[in-house]
Amino acid sequence: MEEKKCFTSSAIEIRPLYTEARRITEKPGEFPFTRGIQRDMYRGRLWTMRQYAGFSTAEESNQRYHYLLQQGTTGLSVAFDLPTQIGYDSDHELSEGEVGKVGVAIDSLQDMEILFEGIELQKITTSMTINATASILLAMYIALAKKQGADLRQISGTIQNDILKEYAARGTYIYPPKASMRIITDIFEYCSREVPKWNTISISGYHIREAGSTAVQELAFTLSNGKAYLNAALAKGLDINVFAKRLSFFFNCHNNFFEEIAKFRAARRMWAKMTRDLGATDEKAQMLRFHTQTGGSTLTAQQPMNNIVRVTNQAMAAVLGGTQSLHTNGYDEALSLPTEAAAKIALRTQQLIAYESGVADTADPLAGSYFVETLTDEIECAAQLYIDKIDIMGGSVAAIENRYMQNEIAAAAYNYQLEIEDGGRVIVGVNRFAQTEEVFTDTLQIDESIRSIQIEKIKRLKEGRNSVEVASALDRLKTAAESSDNLMPFILSAVEVYCTLGEISDVLRTVFGEH
Repeated sequence: MEEKKCFTSSAIEIRPLYTEARRITEKPGEFPFTRGIQRDMYRGRLWTMRQYAGFSTAEESNQRYHYLLQQGTTGLSVAFDLPTQIGYDSDHELSEGEVGKVGVAIDSLQDMEILFEGIELQKITTSMTINATASILLAMYIALAKKQGADLRQISGTIQNDILKEYAARGTYIYPPKASMRIITDIFEYCSREVPKWNTISISGYHIREAGSTAVQELAFTLSNGKAYLNAALAKGLDINVFAKRLSFFFNCHNNFFEEIAKFRAARRMWAKMTRDLGATDEKAQMLRFHTQTGGSTLTAQQPMNNIVRVTNQAMAAVLGGTQSLHTNGYDEALSLPTEAAAKIALRTQQLIAYESGVADTADPLAGSYFVETLTDEIECAAQLYIDKIDIMGGSVAAIENRYMQNEIAAAAYNYQLEIEDGGRVIVGVNRFAQTEEVFTDTLQIDESIRSIQIEKIKRLKEGRNSVEVASALDRLKTAAESSDNLMPFILSAVEVYCTLGEISDVLRTVFGEH
C-alpha cells in the first residue's frame, strides 16, 4: 500500500515523524526574535484583544464600541465602508448601494467626533483599516485628539496605510504607486515628529491571504512590501532606527495549525535580518510586531456555528506564534457583519485562551519541537526564494506593475479551489459532513436609508462651515501636492475646517491622477 503523503497549504511535505531539528539557541527578546519580541512574552503583558467593528453610521458604530469596551476588549479596530476607503463622500453617485455596508461611513471630522463620542483617545489604542485615504482618516483622528485636549505624543494606535497590497490583492487604491508611496513616507516623517507612538503602517499579509495566496506567499510578499517601504523611507532621508520602530505587520491565521505558528516565527527572524542588512542597529527597529486576524475566507455559510471551532483553532495558533494583537472573527461573518452575540463569543474566545488554557504562561512553548523548528526553517527558505526573485525584478513595486504577485496569488487560489472541488481538501460541512441547511436568520441587516442620512449630514455640514476657510485650505493642499512639501500638515488643516474626505481626495486626484 502506498504511503499517504501530507502537505501544508504551501506544498511543503510533512514527514510522518520528525526525529531531529536545527538546535535553536537564542532566547525570546533576542535577535533574530524567532521566539518572540519580549523576554517574558505574555507573562508580562497579554496581547491586545481587538474586535474589528464598524458599520452603518458613526452613531451606530459608537454604540458597538461602547458595548465591546464594556465586554473587556482592550483596543478598538475600525472598519470603514467602501466609499470611505476609496475617497468618495456618501453623496457621490458611485457611493450608492455601498454606504455603511462593509464598515462605517466617515465623510468628515464631524463623523469622527460622533464615532468616538464618550471615548478618550489618549486612554485607548485604535487600529484603523484604511489605506488610500489613511492620511485623511489619521488627520481626523489627530484633530479629534487635539479637540479632546490629548497629548499627541501619547496617543497610540495604527493605520494600515499599506497601499502595495491593495494593488496586488485587494483593489482599494486611488492614486498611482509613486504618488501613493510619497503620501506614505510623508506620514512616516510627520508622525515621527508629531505623533511618535503611532504605528504609521501595518504591512498587511492578511488581504494577500484572503485573495488566495499560500502561507509562504503571504509571508514573502508581505516582507517584500515591507522592504519596499523601508527603501522608500531611506530614500527620503529618514533614519531607519527611528521610523522602523513604528512599522507593524498584519497577518492572517488560517487552519493549518503548525504551518501558521511556523510562519509567524519565520517572519520575525526574516524581518530582523532584513532590517539589519538595511542598516538598523537598534533592536527595536529590528523587531517584527504584528496583529493577527483569524481567516475570514475560511468561514463557511454552511453550518456557521462550526466557525467558532475554526476561529478558536486559528486564535490559538496566533497566540502560540507570538502575536501582539488579535482579532477573532464572528461565526456569522460568512453571512453578514457580526451581530453583538457573535462579536461577544469571538472576544470570549480570546479571553478563554488567555486566562484558562495556560498557553500564556511561558514564552514560545513550542520551541524545540522537531516539527515546529524544521517547519520554521522550511517556510523561511521557501519565502526567501520568492523575495530573491522579487528583488531581481526591482522590488515589490516592479513586481506588482508586472503582475507577478497578482498572478502567483491567482494560481494559488485556483489550485486551492480545485482541491476543494475534487475532495482532496476537506471543508467540514461543505464537501464532507454536509447536511440539509436550516435557514440562519440571526444576521445583522444594514438599513438602506443610511446613505440618505449621510447625505443630509453632509448638506448641513456644508451649510454651516466657513466656505472661505474651506477653499483656502484646499488650495494650499493642492499647492503642497504639486511641490515636495509634506502633505500631512495641509491635510490636517483641511480636516480641521471640515473639508470632507471626498473634497480632499479630489484635490489629490487632480494632481496625482488615478491608477
